[in-house]
Amino acid sequence: MTHEVTTPIIKTLISTLRNSNTDALRFRHNVKEITRLLLNEALKEEGLHTKTVETWNGPKQHEVLDEESFVVVTVLRAGMPMLESVMECLPNVTGGFLAMKRDETTHKSKLYYDRLPDCSGKKVILVDVMLATGGSLSDAIDVIKTRNPLDIVCLNIIGSPEGIDLIEKRYSDVDIYISQVDEKLNENKFIIPGLGDAGDREYNTPE
Repeated sequence: MTHEVTTPIIKTLISTLRNSNTDALRFRHNVKEITRLLLNEALKEEGLHTKTVETWNGPKQHEVLDEESFVVVTVLRAGMPMLESVMECLPNVTGGFLAMKRDETTHKSKLYYDRLPDCSGKKVILVDVMLATGGSLSDAIDVIKTRNPLDIVCLNIIGSPEGIDLIEKRYSDVDIYISQVDEKLNENKFIIPGLGDAGDREYNTPE
């Protein structure tokens, strides 16, 4: 199921991402901020457990998430600020990395790097900025499913109706939390209006 988390704050942050004059530092910062808002929505129904915390006036019991029951996985490289954002909020979460490259002729992605931690029995938070054709996300989900996770949830900044439809049809058990569903894919399978190449914009990579 897809959950579009559209709020005034998210709309404002995305407008800055769409601005071609936004520099790399601000772009990464806004991606992180949107990720925190998506993460909050995705985990709002998670159960809590009690933990003893040494406060200024002695040990106290407080409710917290079991951070070690989560794994956050990014599809390199655009998803790196999203992974960092999750791990800044939940520093005991384990991080994992998948790298895929899209063939610009066939528009299909190929996995060339797999560095996943133990996902068995854990909730995997899969993060990527763009959900365009759904090919890369689908490939990533397929890899993760071979590691016996308890659950998979996806966080995306923007996506296309076509990509979302593909993921929903293939994986009815995977929830998508996305901040903006854009109009369509163009003939080159880029999201319209989109953000441009998110990875290039995050890291000042020449076109």
